[in-house]
Amino acid sequence: MPTVYIETSIIGYLASRPRDDVIFQARQELTRIWWNARREQYRIVVSQLVLDEAGAGDQEAAAERLEFLDGIPLLDVTDPRIDLVADALLAAHLLPAKARSDAEHVATAAVHGVDYLLTWNCKHIANAETLPGVYRLLTDLGYSSPLIVTPEEFSENA
Repeated sequence: MPTVYIETSIIGYLASRPRDDVIFQARQELTRIWWNARREQYRIVVSQLVLDEAGAGDQEAAAERLEFLDGIPLLDVTDPRIDLVADALLAAHLLPAKARSDAEHVATAAVHGVDYLLTWNCKHIANAETLPGVYRLLTDLGYSSPLIVTPEEFSENA
């Protein structure tokens, strides 16, 4: 069964209240469809970083986000290779310095040999302009890169 690392933005879309923004609505619907109909086809994992990010902010909203994560296995983030990979991603300017946590998500998924990293963070993680470089760097470092995707790419209607 393929493994999917769930990045925090996915949980954000699952737990958010509806908005008037059409793009947000579409992403939220695609996320909910994947979560409800497709996630059982995969081994789902997260990391302490996801729990920390989901647990930040408004206490009520954080509790709702954390509820989605209850019972999902955690990948170990104490492996020193994760920091080395994250540092390399930042040093190569594939992610900006302010996106350290995003580099850590990618590094965690790569170090643990995850098949997919599921995210809506298209600014820093699922960015078509930087992904070829990310994949190349991970390969050069000896890792099999997770396929970085959005729920839309898992949609049968995509």
